[in-house]
Amino acid sequence: MKVQRKNLLLLACLVWTAAGFNIFRIGILSYKDHLSVINLLLSAVVFGIFQYFIFGKLVKKHTTRIIAYKEEKQFFLKFFDVKSFIIMAIMMGGGIALRAFKIAPEVFIAVFYSGLGASLLLAGILFGKNRWQAEHSAFHTSTNSIQ
Repeated sequence: MKVQRKNLLLLACLVWTAAGFNIFRIGILSYKDHLSVINLLLSAVVFGIFQYFIFGKLVKKHTTRIIAYKEEKQFFLKFFDVKSFIIMAIMMGGGIALRAFKIAPEVFIAVFYSGLGASLLLAGILFGKNRWQAEHSAFHTSTNSIQ
C-alpha cells in the first residue's frame, strides 16, 4: 500500500486535523461551566507552548523527512516515524485515562484540551499547506518555506 510521497503530507494533514478537531471539541465542551478570561488565557498559553516547542517543530521535521525520500512511492504509514507513533499512542492512552478515570478535573480538561487540540489542529493545517506547496512547486527538495 504505497502512495506518492507528497500524499504522505496529505495523510499527516488528515490524521492531525482529525485528532486536533476531536481534542479541541472535547476541551470546548468541557468549558461549559468553566468559561473565564483566565481559563481562556491559560488555553492560549497551552496552545503556544505546544505549537512553539512541539508541533511546529514536528511539522517541519516530518515534512523535511518526507520531501527527502528518494523513491516517489512510499508505504502509507511513513508520514510518521516510529518514535512519533509511540509518542502519539502514549498521548492518546494518557488522555483517555485522564477522562475515563476522572484523574483530572473538568476545568483542566477544558483548558488543556482546548489549547492542545487547537495546536494539533494547526499542525494538521500546516501539513496540508506543505502538501499544497509541494504540489505547486513540483515537489522540489527545497525546504525554505516549510512551516
